[in-house]
Amino acid sequence: MRIGVLTGGGDCPGLNAVIRAVVRKGVATYGHEFVGFRDGWKGPLEGLSRPLDIADVRGILPRGGTILGSSRTNPFKIENGVERIKDNLAEQGVDALIAIGGEDTLGVATKLYELGVHVVGVPKTIDNDLGATDYTFGFDTAVNIAMEAIDRLHTTAESHHRTLVVEVMGRHAGWIALHAGLAGGANVILLPERQFDVDQVAGYVEKRFQHQYAPIVVVAEGAQPLDGQMVLANQELDSFGHVRLGGIGQWLAEQLEAKTGKEARTVVLGHIQRGGTPTAFDRVLATRLGLQAIDAVNDGDWGKMVAMQSTDIVRVPLAEATRELKTVPLERYAEAEVFFGS
Repeated sequence: MRIGVLTGGGDCPGLNAVIRAVVRKGVATYGHEFVGFRDGWKGPLEGLSRPLDIADVRGILPRGGTILGSSRTNPFKIENGVERIKDNLAEQGVDALIAIGGEDTLGVATKLYELGVHVVGVPKTIDNDLGATDYTFGFDTAVNIAMEAIDRLHTTAESHHRTLVVEVMGRHAGWIALHAGLAGGANVILLPERQFDVDQVAGYVEKRFQHQYAPIVVVAEGAQPLDGQMVLANQELDSFGHVRLGGIGQWLAEQLEAKTGKEARTVVLGHIQRGGTPTAFDRVLATRLGLQAIDAVNDGDWGKMVAMQSTDIVRVPLAEATRELKTVPLERYAEAEVFFGS
């Protein structure tokens, strides 16, 4: 077969490891031929492609980002988008697609499968919010980057007796905030799954100062105060209808400074969490997912996503994986609350 590979949505560490595994096994074991589509769904939409052979994937295992490029292109928002994709796949002799991406990318893959395109999905997101899989690659790297930042911020916060608010990624799911906050010894963790009371957070901050330690507050970008007003960088929407978040950390720091009388500063980690080399865990997970994805293609098992369940890599229907986001259960959040303010 001639197989197309694409990476869509936000980049994350581990994408290249998937591409490498797919191509290495696909060529060496099955004798398939590969073409890489550039910049997510924009590639098959506009016929933008490059050859992919074993020589093209050597040395990319430790590299962050994606050698294929990415975008947030939604072919279902473009006139004749699906027809253009089908025509370009036929013109380039592509028999099947491996789509590596998160909720939006795999949502497109699900619809294309229902319209007759041979697709297999690989879950990717630093947010760890895709259903049907216990973990997504990129998440462990993002958590470790955020944890290291929090470790460093503890010392400067204590030196100046100030509150430091660390804003991490997490639009609708607070997995990064929860794990990085717990691992980094944060004094308060705020998630999108549960609105927070600013006065209660200020109380935790004051209690921490009473113990002669400076507080670290970790807040996910999608967290909201009790009044329900989400803080937005602007009102613009992307092609999947998402607003651009940002600003909750600065808003919270200003509130805490006013309520406690203690200086408060904000650190926004932003895209730092996505960049750089993947951790060992993410390299291994991404590699295993890639190996299983090419097996699914070789078997003609279309409309499936490879997923990690327990320690096994299994196949699940794409529709099941994209049906709903995997958010932080409140009982998990309750575990973290034990440490708030202490």
